[in-house]
Amino acid sequence: MGCDGWRRSNVRPACGQPNGRRQPGAAVRAASLATPSKHTEIDGSTTVHDVASGPATLSAVGDEFIVNMRNDILGEYQMKNTVTVFEQNKTIGWAPELYPIDGYRDKIGDMQATGHSYTWILEPAGEGRTKVTQVYDWSGVNDPNFRGIFPLVSEEHLDASIDRAAQASK
Repeated sequence: MGCDGWRRSNVRPACGQPNGRRQPGAAVRAASLATPSKHTEIDGSTTVHDVASGPATLSAVGDEFIVNMRNDILGEYQMKNTVTVFEQNKTIGWAPELYPIDGYRDKIGDMQATGHSYTWILEPAGEGRTKVTQVYDWSGVNDPNFRGIFPLVSEEHLDASIDRAAQASK
């Protein structure tokens, strides 16, 4: 059985533990992560193009925002993201799903593209520094066809997202 997500540290990825990436000293402000319009700047996979709808600022579990995306499998498509965890200036996470959920059957059949999530954990790490953990977790993916194409985002994309988030927060 394989990994259910990525855990990135300064050393190497690991399976069977909480998933994510840690990079001490990344200057990331929570406000950038809670601003959907900043996600095009932050996305290290470069698949997010712009925000189609949603609040200007995410502030609670249950908030939703829709982004326009593009990849080689679907071409142009949309993802609805629902905030799954929110603790102001500490933690924010969302679970994406295709939008509309059954709007891409011509390309992916009955595949249920749900069950994965992205979570950012921010911890003080000394003067003007932030320890950042980005969690990419696909342990909740139940559709075997969808699970078979994971990971959709590489470890390098996570690295780039953390670096880009630091730049977007300046």
